[in-house]
Amino acid sequence: MSTDKARVIALYLPQFHPVPENDKFWGKGFTEWTNVAKAKPLFRGHNQPRIPADLGFYDLRLPEISEAQAELAKEAGIEGFCYWHYWFGNGKQVLEMPFDRAVNSGKPDFPFCLGWANHDWTTKTWEKGKGTVKDTMIFKQEYPGDDDYILHFNRFLKAFKDDRYIKVDEKLLFLIFNPFGLPDTKHFIDLWNKLAKENGLNGFHFVASNSAPKLSLDSTTQSFEKEFKDKIDGTRSLGFDAVMTSNQKNAEFKVAGKFKKIFSAAVRRLMPGLYIEKYPYKKIIDNIYTGLDEREDVYPQLLAGWDRSPRSGRKAIVYYETTPETFKYAAQKAVEQVKDKDPEHRIIFLNSWNEWGEGAYMEPDLEFGKGKIEALAEVLKSK
Repeated sequence: MSTDKARVIALYLPQFHPVPENDKFWGKGFTEWTNVAKAKPLFRGHNQPRIPADLGFYDLRLPEISEAQAELAKEAGIEGFCYWHYWFGNGKQVLEMPFDRAVNSGKPDFPFCLGWANHDWTTKTWEKGKGTVKDTMIFKQEYPGDDDYILHFNRFLKAFKDDRYIKVDEKLLFLIFNPFGLPDTKHFIDLWNKLAKENGLNGFHFVASNSAPKLSLDSTTQSFEKEFKDKIDGTRSLGFDAVMTSNQKNAEFKVAGKFKKIFSAAVRRLMPGLYIEKYPYKKIIDNIYTGLDEREDVYPQLLAGWDRSPRSGRKAIVYYETTPETFKYAAQKAVEQVKDKDPEHRIIFLNSWNEWGEGAYMEPDLEFGKGKIEALAEVLKSK
C-alpha cells in the first residue's frame, strides 16, 4: 500500500533463521535474537533488552511469520519491503531463503524490491557472542566480472518479472549498499539495464546508499552541504538514478558539538567501552535532514531507532527515548522532505522493518506494542 503523501519502503533483514555459516562462527542455532535477548541496559533509562511482542522471537523458516509481517506493514501504510540480499561473487549467497520463498510461493502478496548488501562478512558482522576473538573473514565481497554480473541478474530474473516488484518510473527499484565498492559501477549499471531490456523489462531505477561525508573541526553547515552535494552528484554520475541519504554522523556532530563528537570518536577507537556515546533520538531527528533531501533524485531515510548495543555492547552508539511519539515526529519530518516531489519520487526508505540488533525496527515490542506502526499510519493517512 502506498499513499499520496509518501512511498515508504522498509529495509528488511532476512537473518532470523539458522544458517550453517552463523552456526559455524557463532554457535549452533544462532540468529540475532541471541544478541537481542542478552542485551542489558547500559545507563539509567536505557530501554534494553527489547522483547518482541506480537510475533515473538520468530523464525523466518515459518511462512506464517512472513504473512504476519506483511499484514503489519500494510497496517502501517508501508508500500513494500526492500529485502537485503547477499551476493559475494561466483554465485556465493547467504540468507536467501525468505526472499526466495516469497517469490516462488507468491506469498505474502506484498510488494518487494532488492537491496544488494555488497560488503564483506566477518565475525564482526553480528559482533556480539562471536566464537572467535580475532576478526575473521567469512565471505569476501568479490566482483569477478561480467559472467558473474550476468549470473547475478539471472538469479533474480523471476523476481524482476514478478508483478509485486516495486517500480519507479516503470523501472525496477534496485538499491546498492556500497556504490563505490564495485570496480566498474557504470559498466555494471549499463550491463544490467541491457539485460533487463533483452528480457522485456524497462530497465532499473538504481539507487545508491550514500552516507554523509566525514566532518572535521573546520566543517561548517555550508561546507558540509557542499561536500554532501558533491558526493551525491558524484554518485549520480556513475549512472545511478537516485541516492538514499544517511546523515546520522552529521546529526550526532551537531547534537554533541564538534569537539565532543571528535573526542568521542577517538575514545571509542582507542578505548572502546570506556563510556557510552548516546544521543536523544528527537535531537538526532531535528538535525538529520538537509535541504538535499528535498531534491527529486534524493530519497531520505526515516530512522525507526538506533541502538546497536545488542550487537556491540558498550562500544555502541545509542539513540535513547525512541517512543511512538518521538517516532511520529520523525515520520512527520521525513514526509516533509518529500511533499513537493513528483508522487512517483516521494520515496522514503524506512530503516528498518526488523533490525532488532541495531534498535531500528517497527515490529511490536513489549514496551510499546504496535505504537510505531500506528504512529506511521497516522502520519501517512492524515490530511
